[in-house]
Amino acid sequence: MSASIIDGRAAAESLRRRIAERTAQLRGQDLIPGLAVVLVGEDPASQIYVSSKTRQAEEAGLRHFDHKLPATTTTAELLALIQSLNSNPEVHGILVQLPLPKAVDSAAVLAAIDPNKDADGFHAVNVGRLSLGEPATIPCTPLGSLILLKQALPSLAGKRALVIGRSNIVGKPMAQLLLQNDCTVTIAHSRTRDLPALCAEAEILVAAIGRPKAIAGDWIRAGAVVIDVGINRIDAGNGKTKVVGDVDFETAIKRAGAITPVPGGVGPMTIACLLLNTVNAAIRARFGAAGETLPV
Repeated sequence: MSASIIDGRAAAESLRRRIAERTAQLRGQDLIPGLAVVLVGEDPASQIYVSSKTRQAEEAGLRHFDHKLPATTTTAELLALIQSLNSNPEVHGILVQLPLPKAVDSAAVLAAIDPNKDADGFHAVNVGRLSLGEPATIPCTPLGSLILLKQALPSLAGKRALVIGRSNIVGKPMAQLLLQNDCTVTIAHSRTRDLPALCAEAEILVAAIGRPKAIAGDWIRAGAVVIDVGINRIDAGNGKTKVVGDVDFETAIKRAGAITPVPGGVGPMTIACLLLNTVNAAIRARFGAAGETLPV
């Protein structure tokens, strides 16, 4: 048996098309969703990522506000910018690119973002709403993972799901989403005993631990759906590197029923879901609960 490949690039393209169509409708109602992206410093990876976000926002018809600040920016200066974006009615989504310089109080900056404009879904209010099952802005990577998972398994009810990783950005919100979809959820982490045995029971496995090929293929239950969130750069020899996931793809593909590749799996969905969050925030800001948001 060889697993079917869950194509994240195709799924992200399809989602962006839906976003562009909805944005065009909103423009006809004099509403242009606006995304503000704040980049502090000159980290090369962050610069590439931010450029991709703003390019895709523009292609989808969103208005984007780019704020590129020097690494010497203080916490107070950044908080002042956040407050101005909170009060700007043309801005519906705010994203502060992480990591911030060490001198900046990241927690204070993220907490200052209006929860209704929190495009990343990291604000404590959105975390609380998600845990209570209330309407919330969902962190982009777990949301993208859920969309891909539903492509492979239209009904998740009753499935045994294992989330490997307990971060606030991926592991914990992913577990909440699976619970809301009626899965029986186990969360594993660095202190978990006998991880292979847990993997062998999981019909759904979400790997998000940030360790290259940490999950061996022969641990995976036959026919399971595997969502690999990991993005790890390893030595490929000859002075080159390559990107791999948290799952040993070459062996896992022989046992899984469906699996996301790395690259080309969850990664492309993250930016698409950022745009989705921004468009839905714009709809809620204009129309309230009666607004027709884009479903996932």
